[in-house]
Amino acid sequence: MREATRFWFKLGCISFGGPAGQIAIMQTELVERRRWIESDRFMHALNFCMLLPGPEAQQLATYCGWLLHRTWGGIIAGALFVLPSAVLLWALSVIYVTYGAVPLIAGVFEGLKPAVLAIVVAALVRMGRKTLRTRFLGSLALGAFLGLFVLGLPFPVIVFGAALLGWIASRSRPSWLGLGLVPNGHANAPTTVPQPTWGHTVRVLAIGMPLWFAPVLASLVVFGPGNTFTAVGAFFSKAAMVTFGGAYAVLPYVAQQAVERFDWLAAPQMLDGLAFAETTPGPLVMVLQFVGFMAGWNHSAGLSPLAGATLAAGLTTWTTFVPCFLWIFLGAPYIERLRRHVAVDGALRGVTGAVVGVMLNLAVWFALPVLGLQGGPINGIALLILITAFVVLVRFKANVMLVIAGAAGTGLVETLLP
Repeated sequence: MREATRFWFKLGCISFGGPAGQIAIMQTELVERRRWIESDRFMHALNFCMLLPGPEAQQLATYCGWLLHRTWGGIIAGALFVLPSAVLLWALSVIYVTYGAVPLIAGVFEGLKPAVLAIVVAALVRMGRKTLRTRFLGSLALGAFLGLFVLGLPFPVIVFGAALLGWIASRSRPSWLGLGLVPNGHANAPTTVPQPTWGHTVRVLAIGMPLWFAPVLASLVVFGPGNTFTAVGAFFSKAAMVTFGGAYAVLPYVAQQAVERFDWLAAPQMLDGLAFAETTPGPLVMVLQFVGFMAGWNHSAGLSPLAGATLAAGLTTWTTFVPCFLWIFLGAPYIERLRRHVAVDGALRGVTGAVVGVMLNLAVWFALPVLGLQGGPINGIALLILITAFVVLVRFKANVMLVIAGAAGTGLVETLLP
């Protein structure tokens, strides 16, 4: 547990690059390097998390922590995945409202982006080799990429469509899904999980639901029904139940409501918050914390601006991520029990193929601005960092954390040089 806790903390500090980068780091560290979880089991968990509302990478960390050390393992993994990002984003938000942009911090993040892109590409190569074991799964990956990148189809359509195709194939052509093939990889740590029971489900609901809504009800009692804090808690609790597809699926709705309806912040500030979330560790949906921070700063309801901003940011983070623990602790025991159920396994293997395409789409989307491929000149320094990081990761099997540190130092040096 101590070793796992150290790992989850390190992951929370280096989980740059959105869900693609975070999933890539977890696959590299948990499956390939430390061998704590089997490859098939990791993908099974990832497929389930892709079907849930909320940030899939944070839910995957919670699921893996639960696999290794049950409830407390899941709590520690999920919380440490978020806490470093929450603290850093709060600090950057304070600097932002006080001093504006800080070039040195921006320089560090500029060095990190291409390194994270290299981690994603390296993980995609490994994941594709291990999971796309049939032409059908490869076709699902290609279809998912084209559906997202070319056609702009909604994320839930892609994932649930792949699950349906996998379910159909499991009934008629199980060989298309590789059903019956020997699982690839094995784990050093035991991952036998308890059987789900109705008592467990009731306990999770009895504890999780009050925890989720307690801060919202407390703000209602203390500040009244018309205050900013109650509105923030209620709004982001609702958003937590509809955020299928991650941050980019929910951002247009949040931006419209926060800017136009509630007047919590201005549209340019919303873009600044997105930039912070993209260049700091943790889920991209952490941008919602910045929205809550600005809401509390601009509408502090009798508190000091900083106190109001901190309270609103905390409420936002709480109501965004506590439901994620609830979904995992409710569903994971049942999903593990159904691992050998042919129809369910087939549906989730269909999602496996789509996940590779989804991550490829995220990698391409991430690469365009990082490398300057959106109409401007190519960023030579970023390209050099990308190639170097990819080579040392694939050829020399370098430690991911060392690659992250080297890239951050390169970005800082570039900023300091005239």
